[in-house]
Amino acid sequence: MTLTKARIVEAINEQVGLPKKDASNAVEILLEIIKRTLQNGEDVLISGFGKFCVKDKRARRGRNPATGQDMLLSKRRVVTFKCSSVLRKKVN
Repeated sequence: MTLTKARIVEAINEQVGLPKKDASNAVEILLEIIKRTLQNGEDVLISGFGKFCVKDKRARRGRNPATGQDMLLSKRRVVTFKCSSVLRKKVN
């Protein structure tokens, strides 16, 4: 089962006792801060969880799998995630 924002809000409501509206606002603000930080090219480190990094990908040649036609893929930025050793141990 996938963990959604709604389920996170419900969990905060149940475990902390924060009203759902306040929990929803807190989750939205947290995610907006993370998005804005990544948009600025900065890393987001959450101790005990992991690190979100923005990496620059250079332009490269690719191929359209449907037609086989060569094409140029433009340079872009991607977000990567590296989990912390604490999280890795809990998952394993």
